[in-house]
Amino acid sequence: MLIEFKNIFVEREGRQTLADLSLSLSEHRIGIIGPNGSGKSTFIRLINGLLLPKTGQIRVDGLDTRHDVEKIRRKVGFVFQNPDNQIVFPMVSEDIEFGLKRRISDAVVRRQRMLEALAQLGVLHLQDRLIHTLSGGERQLIALAGVLATEPDILVFDEPTTQLDLSMRNRFEQHLRALAQPALIVSHDLDLMDTMERVLVLREGRLAFDGTARAATAWYRTHCG
Repeated sequence: MLIEFKNIFVEREGRQTLADLSLSLSEHRIGIIGPNGSGKSTFIRLINGLLLPKTGQIRVDGLDTRHDVEKIRRKVGFVFQNPDNQIVFPMVSEDIEFGLKRRISDAVVRRQRMLEALAQLGVLHLQDRLIHTLSGGERQLIALAGVLATEPDILVFDEPTTQLDLSMRNRFEQHLRALAQPALIVSHDLDLMDTMERVLVLREGRLAFDGTARAATAWYRTHCG
């Protein structure tokens, strides 16, 4: 994985949300932290072209988000903070299979991919459940299974543990550690950030600190806590 940001400036609703951002990301686990409104969600939405910068260039494994957005979205799996923003259909299996229709025409292959993704996360028993009957943690796992079923090369998480109780949070983190794909994770959970290889700290739309997990979380506690 190589993600490159070059001279990035972003404006949203007439307000500058990211400025003067240039860096390369290649580590297996990268965390992004910062106060509310610091530009974290904007930052990760640039990676798969959900947002485009006012100026500058973002490349994902050599692909430009302005010109290669469809190819990039096949490579980058995005897991939103609220699983209800991803889940469309009322039944678990139906929702995951629907997400595969544009990629896989064979219904048998789609179903097999769906079952494999659920099994990977230990939630195969939920395949015939209605979404509204699931707990918040179960919904988050189903949202992740839907992304994993598409076999992305890179995973991006926006506050994945915010709505989880302690038990489900620990379970989710175990699955996260086991995933083969490189991952970028936005979170206020500093204990989770301590497991990252590299952590970026954003403050007021700028990169304020970039380093090891221990150094970054210590800087954050001192300057933003």
